[in-house]
Amino acid sequence: MALNVPTFFKRLGSSIVFVAVMLTGLLWNEWSFLGLICMIEVLCLRDYFRLVQKIDKEAWWPVWLPIVIQLLGLLLMFLFSNVMSGFLPGLTSGIMVVLPVLPALVLMIAILSKKTAFLALLQSAGGLLYITLPLMLLLCMRPYGFVLPLAVMLMIWCNDTMAYLVGSFIGKHRFSTISPNKTWEGVIGGAVLTIIGAGVYGYFSNTYRFIDWMVLALCVTVAGTLGDLMESKLKRMANIKDSGTLMPGHGGALDRFDSLLVAAPFAFVYSYYFMR
Repeated sequence: MALNVPTFFKRLGSSIVFVAVMLTGLLWNEWSFLGLICMIEVLCLRDYFRLVQKIDKEAWWPVWLPIVIQLLGLLLMFLFSNVMSGFLPGLTSGIMVVLPVLPALVLMIAILSKKTAFLALLQSAGGLLYITLPLMLLLCMRPYGFVLPLAVMLMIWCNDTMAYLVGSFIGKHRFSTISPNKTWEGVIGGAVLTIIGAGVYGYFSNTYRFIDWMVLALCVTVAGTLGDLMESKLKRMANIKDSGTLMPGHGGALDRFDSLLVAAPFAFVYSYYFMR
């Protein structure tokens, strides 16, 4: 697969803007990080609903359902961040915030009475599990400092970039029919270079053990690749190329964060048990 220079520079420009926004949200303070995660959650849920509606055209989708699910996801974010880090004044105020949504959920279940409505409801809940839950786990990593969530995102970015470059120059063997542009050479090269980079940082850093950085990079690269394949499968089922047009050269928000959504739970589990 030859390197497409215009596409590469378009992706590079989008990545620079993307990294600037992400770093601002990550490094400023806890509130900026929470705002960043909420923004990612809403944008990814929007793309998710777009995909699912194209996949299952027979399911009955009221126009307000995506809005309700997005608001519910945001409320869960605020409640969860309150429990984990005390971002809100107290748990009572968090409960008072979520109470108004309960009648809306009851109304939603009552209105969704058609044959295909139950499937639409399950698909909506699937969006919360696929998108909201992993981002909640990413929130859990922030109270211990910005290093871990920043490292996870940089590892994903490094893995994607290195896999693209290695696959472009020496890739010959297709990795999966789900994503025909991926090659074994690119996937392995991206993972190896990311793990080496994490190991080099761990060797000179005194934050965590050298081996922890390498294992964390391994978890992120493997799970991130699976997350990318998962979203590619959804796009194939929907018969579309990109989930959206948010980032030139990259597609929508779900295209950009698909790896993070699957990698975050694995990174959280390892960091919680071995890197605290």
